[in-house]
Amino acid sequence: MSLSDLPPLRDSLSEHGLLARKSFGQHFLLDLNITRKIARLAELGPDDHVLEIGPGPGGLTRALLETGARVTAIEKDPRFIPLLEELAAAAEGRLTLELQDALEADEAKMTGGEPAHVVSNLPYNVGTPLLIKWLTTPSFLPRSLTLMFQKEVAERIVAGPGDEAYGRLAVLAQATCEARLVMELPARAFTPPPKVDSAVVRLVPHATQLTPALLKSLQTVTAAAFGQRRKMLRASLKGLGGAELCERVGILPEARAETIDLKGFVALAGALRP
Repeated sequence: MSLSDLPPLRDSLSEHGLLARKSFGQHFLLDLNITRKIARLAELGPDDHVLEIGPGPGGLTRALLETGARVTAIEKDPRFIPLLEELAAAAEGRLTLELQDALEADEAKMTGGEPAHVVSNLPYNVGTPLLIKWLTTPSFLPRSLTLMFQKEVAERIVAGPGDEAYGRLAVLAQATCEARLVMELPARAFTPPPKVDSAVVRLVPHATQLTPALLKSLQTVTAAAFGQRRKMLRASLKGLGGAELCERVGILPEARAETIDLKGFVALAGALRP
């Protein structure tokens, strides 16, 4: 059986008696026209290596395989393994399945150290922690990330200074990647429909990355600044140097976190003293 011979996803789910589990944040994307569009947005080619998190019934996985890419799929829910094994058989060796929690996975080991793309319809309950993990793990730098989140989270990733959604996630994402919102999906596109709309964000890592030490300091500064975002920086950063830290890099101590751009936060991180 080839990929084109596989039955419709709804039929496969019915045959295996599978339903989405709320505890896993599962919402299935069964429209292959949509999953193929996501695969196109990921700009994949034959023999590219792709890491997919939470494939579920394999709707996006099918679309990724159709590009000719090799896919490593990490699935936490063992109920889907038999269905995904049928897909693996049709993929003629281009689909590898890993049964484990993606938050605990060693992506660098899974990809053999070779450059890889990450493309996923992320489970809502782990989307943000996974993104922060990928952005702040020096041993694993993807070639690109094309990820679906709740629309609210997607907007937080691409927000700029002064935007209501601007915060720590935007700073960390944009410090390491060029981030763009490339697609929006209504809740009705999923089975079962979630309570919110979704959006796809594409992130391409910058050619030059922050050093691990500077990235760690950036995490520290943004956690403090946005943890008390209503306060002036002289108060929210008090434990890190407060007004003196701000003045060291030419930032007004009376400013608030949501007004500071990426360059400003990187300067604050660089000025931190051990």
